[in-house]
Amino acid sequence: AYACSRWRFRGRRPVLRALLVLNAFPQVLSLFAYYRILRLANNLLDAAELEGPNRARLRNDDIVGFCRALTDRVEMLAGLMGLSLEFRCDRSIHIIAMDPDRLERLVLNLLSNAFKFTPRGGRVTLEVAVAPRYVELRVTDTGRGIPPEELETVFDRYRQGERVDPPPHGLGLGLPICRRIAWEHGGTILLTSRPGEGTRVVVSLPNQKASRQELSAYIVDYAGGFNHTLLELADALPKQAFTQRHLD
Repeated sequence: AYACSRWRFRGRRPVLRALLVLNAFPQVLSLFAYYRILRLANNLLDAAELEGPNRARLRNDDIVGFCRALTDRVEMLAGLMGLSLEFRCDRSIHIIAMDPDRLERLVLNLLSNAFKFTPRGGRVTLEVAVAPRYVELRVTDTGRGIPPEELETVFDRYRQGERVDPPPHGLGLGLPICRRIAWEHGGTILLTSRPGEGTRVVVSLPNQKASRQELSAYIVDYAGGFNHTLLELADALPKQAFTQRHLD
C-alpha cells in the first residue's frame, strides 16, 4: 500500500517493483538491511525530482521545538555509536514558515552524515540561531573533516570523495537532497570543513511566517509507516539500533 500510494503516479515502475518485493517479503531481510534499502529507494526517487516543482507545504510552526524534539529522538541512538549529541538555542520558541516533513529529512540527513564521519568519543551539535532576516540550523561535528579539493563537489549528485565511513556506502545523494529542501523553503545551505577538525553545515531559512497555510488533501507518509528516525539514519547506525526498543 505504501509503495503504491507514493509511486503509482510517478512512472517509477522499476523502483515500484522492487519496493513491492520488499514489502511482500520483509521476513527474508533483517530490519537493518530493510531500512537501508528503503532509504536508498527514497533517495533515488527524490534525486529524480531535484529539478522538479517545489514540494514543500509551508505552515507556521516552532522551529526551535521541532529541532529540540529531533535531538531528543536521536540522542540515544548517537550514544550507541559512542557519540554525544547536543542541542543549543538561546530561545525556547520561534515560529517560521516551514514544512516539518521536509525539514525532518534535511536535519536527519545532516545528522546521519555527522555520525558517519565522527569517530567514537566525538561530539555532534545541532544549533538554532535566530537573526533578523534568517534562522540558521547549524550541524557541527568533531569528525574527520573533508579535504579542500572535495568541498566544491559535495553537493553534486553521485559524487563522493575518498570514503572513510564503513560500507555499505550511500550514493552521495543526501547533501543534494538537503540543498533542494533548503531551496524549497527559500533558503540556502553552506558547508565548511577542515581535515582533522570536523565539519559544519549551516542551513539558512527565511525568518518569516507564512501568509497562508499550504494544505493538501493527499498526504503520504514518506517513510511508509516505518520509523522516520531509523530510516534517515540507517546508513550511519549500528545493527543494534534496529531493535524493538528503538522501533517503538
